[in-house]
Amino acid sequence: MTTLDERHGEGARGGDAPRGEAAPNATVVLEQPVAAVPRSAGSKAANLARAARAGLPVLPGFVIPAGAATDETALRRAWAELSEDGTLPLVVRSSSPQEDTEQSSLAGQFASVLDVRGWRDFRAAVRTVLDSAHRPDGSTAPMAVLVQPILTARVGGVMFGADPVAGRTDRMLVSAVRGGPDSLVGGEQAGTGYWLSRSGRLLRTEPPDAGPRTDPLLTRPQLFRLARLARRARRVFGGPQDIEFGFDEDGRLWLFQSRPITAMAARPPRGARLLGPGPVAETLPGQLEPLEEDLWVAPMARGLAAALDIAGSAPRRLLRAVPVVTTVGGRAAADLRLLGTAPPRHRWLALLNPAPGARRLGAAWRVGRLSAALPGLATDLVADVDARLARIPSPAGLPSPALAAELRWTRAVLVSLHAQEALAGALLPDPPTNRTAAGAALTALSEARAQHLPDDRIITTHPVVLALTAPSLRGRGRLPEARGPVDAGAAVRTHEAPPVVNAGAAVRPHKAPPASTPAPALPPREALRLRIRWVQELQVRLVRAAGRRWGVGVERVALLRWRELADALDGGALPRDLGERMPSAGSAPLPDAFRLADGKVVAEHEGGRDGDGGRGVSGGRAVGTAWDGTGARPADAVLVVRTLDPALAPLLPGLTGLVAQTGSPLSHLAVLAREFGLPVVVGAADAVRRFPPGSRLTVDGTTGEVHPDDATDVALRDAVGGAS
Repeated sequence: MTTLDERHGEGARGGDAPRGEAAPNATVVLEQPVAAVPRSAGSKAANLARAARAGLPVLPGFVIPAGAATDETALRRAWAELSEDGTLPLVVRSSSPQEDTEQSSLAGQFASVLDVRGWRDFRAAVRTVLDSAHRPDGSTAPMAVLVQPILTARVGGVMFGADPVAGRTDRMLVSAVRGGPDSLVGGEQAGTGYWLSRSGRLLRTEPPDAGPRTDPLLTRPQLFRLARLARRARRVFGGPQDIEFGFDEDGRLWLFQSRPITAMAARPPRGARLLGPGPVAETLPGQLEPLEEDLWVAPMARGLAAALDIAGSAPRRLLRAVPVVTTVGGRAAADLRLLGTAPPRHRWLALLNPAPGARRLGAAWRVGRLSAALPGLATDLVADVDARLARIPSPAGLPSPALAAELRWTRAVLVSLHAQEALAGALLPDPPTNRTAAGAALTALSEARAQHLPDDRIITTHPVVLALTAPSLRGRGRLPEARGPVDAGAAVRTHEAPPVVNAGAAVRPHKAPPASTPAPALPPREALRLRIRWVQELQVRLVRAAGRRWGVGVERVALLRWRELADALDGGALPRDLGERMPSAGSAPLPDAFRLADGKVVAEHEGGRDGDGGRGVSGGRAVGTAWDGTGARPADAVLVVRTLDPALAPLLPGLTGLVAQTGSPLSHLAVLAREFGLPVVVGAADAVRRFPPGSRLTVDGTTGEVHPDDATDVALRDAVGGAS
């Protein structure tokens, strides 16, 4: 028996009736039980059949099952009955078992034909739908055809029985446009957004423009009806649904399509910590490899915990349970509440004590001895560090156990330096801008640039300039260009410095001449910060010496953990899999404040539009290269387009992000992007012009932020700006 798929060249791969079974009838009315079987009727038709049998408002229609027997008479009879002999227009839609499932929606991937009139046009529309079963990868999906009368809707749209953007199941999200939902799901219109409670109470409205609306798209009673429809669909299908709907001219509500929500955004668990780069980004602004995390982040976390414990700013039990500083995607992030840079979780706590943690710390110790003793303690620690640095010979001449011993000392002393630096920052007054390590470094740099010294020579003779760079095992960036004369010299004249041991000896290259500039006199906190940077530089020299000894590049050594490095220096072997380890994939800069949900970064933000007016529609944060969909595709492409056209779906695999000037978070392409885990922003004004191909972008699919990615060292930029 010939099937309809075979007649139109489909090959019916997966669409023919199984061997030994009769092909299904040419047409099946939606009310028939067989129409609710996804294998033959496809998921779209089967879902509508289930909804109709449950009493939901579904338009009548019939299905041409996948692999249906050819029966022109039966097919024409069904068409004539539904269209009243061609007088009523029809919509002919795809209904594949592979779409609208709990695993993947394949939203908009197969064809639908609207406003079909006449028998000849109907047959052509059926062929169009069947032809769309051919996938870009060369496979052919099993395909049924759903036929229904077309409804002239006054208002239509999409409703999610949960908020997929925020990952909340206690809210519903409705996006509506005038007319049917097709322009919305096709990305042509953004729609008006309504956030509803489970009971249908209106929580928030977000129109696509700022103009007043005297004639609202949806009234309160209509929103309550939509919420009731969403609750009923949830009971029928066992979970929140993605629903296309329409209100006709008589005000009746119709269900056009219902499918599972396939891509809910990750939502942080209750009580998840509030994290952010905060002040730690001043020291560690870039992405770190495993050994860099162990050498720099771990001591910082222990030092800050010690400072908070001494000050009584946090319970000791909590400080032992959670790290003050951690890494996310290789980037350092601090617990903002522990550091006192974020308000208390509960408002009444803020009312009882509105002072941030640092101010509470100052108040607690201002009447005690610590404030008076801290400058002396800092001076003693700085002197001890300088003396130890001066005694360390060239790393190249140290035996491996001695390298391990020096690295252990550096990790221990960094804990003390970070602890005292944190206490000094909280208890002691801020120094004037011309008495900072950055100011001293800029003065030294300006003098060295005037002598046309190369960077390595500048670091040798003026180690204070290391304050302008971030630590890195993989190579130091160039020192910044001097920005003209900086009037910081009065604060850093060598005759004002107390007699100290030359701290530059340990951080200059082997066989370099003695440093010509003694360490400048700086306030306690700035002196501590400078020694932190010097100790980190010593660690870099020690690790590189170890790598040369083993014949392993420093990029490969950076992939070790601290315990592995220490064991190898103490006579053990390097891990066997070291050669197979890969450097960390590039990660986007962290938001100012965020929480973690299953390891994913979820930015903390207020409702409404952020950034450049964009709306985040798919959680996640990424950095990549802008691409317009034509020409060579960058490896980390961020597709920047005018609208979320479903035809762009084949480009989604392998993208890093997606930015559109217009579009709805409930459009088909937005749904697919969420399934691919891409950060997506819509409504980014003038994005095509502002972000031309090749520009570097940071995209946050939660907050809606899209901005050029500035590779400049953040800490360096802040230091230079503050000292100038």
